[in-house]
Amino acid sequence: MNAYEFLNLGQSKKPRRSGLTMMLDKGLGSRSLDDLLNTSADYIDFAKFGWGTSAVINRDLIINKTSRYQAAGIMPYPGGTLLEVSVLKGKVDRFLKESRELGFTTIEVSDGSTEITKEERAKIIKKSREAGFYVISEVGKKNPILDHDLSISERLELIKSDLAYGSNYVLIEAREAGKDIGIYDADGNIIEDELEQLSSLGISKLIFEAPLKKQQAELILKFGSQINLGNIASDEVVSLETLRQGLRGDTIILLH
Repeated sequence: MNAYEFLNLGQSKKPRRSGLTMMLDKGLGSRSLDDLLNTSADYIDFAKFGWGTSAVINRDLIINKTSRYQAAGIMPYPGGTLLEVSVLKGKVDRFLKESRELGFTTIEVSDGSTEITKEERAKIIKKSREAGFYVISEVGKKNPILDHDLSISERLELIKSDLAYGSNYVLIEAREAGKDIGIYDADGNIIEDELEQLSSLGISKLIFEAPLKKQQAELILKFGSQINLGNIASDEVVSLETLRQGLRGDTIILLH
């Protein structure tokens, strides 16, 4: 039981289909993971092992971590950049097999750092689903110049296509900094027109990367506490949950 349970704040329980939080694991060690799960396990739905970090960490440690995440009701997955590298090397099947053996339950399909054709992207999504993985695809480029070249209509078409081919959710790229990418300008402020157009398809299957507190608060105030948010730093998970529950000045209006 949480402290101050009598306030009846209506925290949602796992497994959730909305109000999802994807946390970014940049290489947490066993003790750090202990602390994280002690304080935040109830509020994390996905643990993303950022970019290619999984490939530079001891295999046994990865297995240990993924098993502990799963035991806590958290779905672990390797960053999309690692999938992109496997595409470049022609080793997607081996990548999926290794990911399963390492205890990952989800695959991120992206082309943020490389170019993957729509046909190949669709094939990988379908192949990942057939292999028993949950799939999160990602829309957007990590290079701001290339990302700016993607029109809203192109993003919308990619979202629709990914969902049609079997993605469970589509992640809207913002990188770890949350600036000058996707729906954010160079200062990290939301570009309202782009957000409105992207959300025109509905938000239930979208996860917005929102690493900055002001982004999290704005999205929660606009769409409610059940908005799906990603790229949350491991030490910011509890902070985000207070925003969701109206326990911080930025969102206390939600309780009125």
